[in-house]
Amino acid sequence: MGSTPKTARDWALEHLRTLDWTDGAPSTVDAVLLTVSELVTNAHVHARTSAQLVMTWDGRCLHVAVHDASGELPTTRPPSAQRPGGRGMFLVDALADEWETRPCPDGKTVIACFRPPTVGVSRS
Repeated sequence: MGSTPKTARDWALEHLRTLDWTDGAPSTVDAVLLTVSELVTNAHVHARTSAQLVMTWDGRCLHVAVHDASGELPTTRPPSAQRPGGRGMFLVDALADEWETRPCPDGKTVIACFRPPTVGVSRS
């Protein structure tokens, strides 16, 4: 889906509800929603393109993938009082179980993986 950060968060939340994560894994839901917001914001601010969001549940990991048209790969930078911003990928690194970037002929896709706690989480 092409999206703004708010639209992407709302869409992601609706899909997380179908996995019963909102009740069974609320801290994971919060981490996913913040990551969605950061990745979509990065696409708009740094890549200056629209963002396409795809979420895939494979039974072990929720893959949150955001594609944009920039070939510039993101990096993590620690927080700094000398520069505003630049903390998005640092947050994604802290929130996701793992993440990676895949260069594509028409840009890149950043994929973050989330593994919820096993108690009370639907595996459908």
